[in-house]
Amino acid sequence: MTVKELLESDSIKFIFFGGKGGVGKTTCAASAATYAAKRLNKSTLIISTDPAHSLSDSFGLDLSGGEIKVIPEIPNLYAQEINPQKALDEFRNKLVAAQQEEMGIDTTMIGLYEMDNIPLPGMDEALAFSKVLELIKQEDYDLIIFDTAPTGHTLRLLSLPDVLNSMLGKLIKMQLWFKGLFGSIKKLFGREVEEDKTLEYLKYLQKLTEEARVKLSDPKLTSFIPVMIPAVMAIEETERLLSALYMYNIPVSNIVVNMITPENTSCPFCSKRYKIQQREIEKIKTLYEGDFDLIFIPMFTEEVRGIKKLEEFGEYLIK
Repeated sequence: MTVKELLESDSIKFIFFGGKGGVGKTTCAASAATYAAKRLNKSTLIISTDPAHSLSDSFGLDLSGGEIKVIPEIPNLYAQEINPQKALDEFRNKLVAAQQEEMGIDTTMIGLYEMDNIPLPGMDEALAFSKVLELIKQEDYDLIIFDTAPTGHTLRLLSLPDVLNSMLGKLIKMQLWFKGLFGSIKKLFGREVEEDKTLEYLKYLQKLTEEARVKLSDPKLTSFIPVMIPAVMAIEETERLLSALYMYNIPVSNIVVNMITPENTSCPFCSKRYKIQQREIEKIKTLYEGDFDLIFIPMFTEEVRGIKKLEEFGEYLIK
């Protein structure tokens, strides 16, 4: 499918834009989201999973804080910059509150669930992704577009269902141990052992990760669009990204080649840069033409910022 077909599809629900830092992922994601919401009248949510958010800059709005916000100029368009630390704090608070309710004691005093002390790599990113999973589960939007972080972080994002599943497995085992311990203590004092709400919540998150794995590998629901520029390092990074996407069975049908210098014979520097890029474009065509729909977008003379500029950029991305 072309990008236009992906956006117009009634079945595609999740589109990811990713690639090397500074290649224009956010611009592509924001432009696609603007097109879907304004031209197709789809209820569209664009989410930034990049710790160094730039969605606010693209739309010219303050989207910080981690909440879902409406883009005023387009009522169907919603945006969110995920805050990993906020997600981690919310998760910790839910666990502690559930334990205090069940055990009748302040568990923070004895450090049972001090999450900072549990050595689980990628926990903040994993829990931020769990917020995304909850949105996927709700199905409140016709389309969700992800503006991902640079390639290294994106690869971690793709592996997060595995990371989160492993993390939750450890927490569930720990919770079962504590449940047995405090259940025995309660019985000694003749108290009834209530339903374990913490365990229920952990298993709920684990179920979400399993459902996400299925959805993200379904070509009828999901598509990942690598974004690159015509440069050697960008090509090499795109190769690594594509290898990872294949490994995780994430569908890919398009590649965006952005920031192409136009020909200008009156400018020696521009002419030199143009020739170098054209050489790399030929490599890109040799590598990917036929297997992917290649989209070539020129370098803009002005910063792509605000709805009008995003729509102008979309003329190249969508066509």
